Amino acid sequence: MKQLIQKTLSLVAVSFSLLGLVALVGDVATVSAACNPNNLSISSGADCARGNEQPAELFGGEGSIFGRVTNILLFLVGAISVIMLIIGGIRYVISGGDQAQVTSAKNTILYAIVGIVVAFLAYAAVNFVTQALSGATAT
Repeated sequence: MKQLIQKTLSLVAVSFSLLGLVALVGDVATVSAACNPNNLSISSGADCARGNEQPAELFGGEGSIFGRVTNILLFLVGAISVIMLIIGGIRYVISGGDQAQVTSAKNTILYAIVGIVVAFLAYAAVNFVTQALSGATAT
């Protein structure tokens, strides 16, 4: 049972990670419209290296890189925590009164709830820092 749960969680984590990378990378094959190949400045080179769908800002703003990364990571941690909460509930139900299994299931549920709380607090902290660095107002 434990090996089945571990294999399932690793498969879910890998699939969510790949999904997040695909969403983060976006369209990199096309060149940005702001690209000027005749201008040899650093900013022009950065514009030429960035694709049309890539965000221009690192912090703050709509679709910033850190915003995308934190949203993807929050989704992953939240999804894994909810899955672990369900697994802990199932383990609690099928424990059959065995005290060691009941304690293990309760710990799984507790750690899943702590994981959800920590994920939301980390998301709030990252948003606070990125807004402070970008000078943007809270949305």
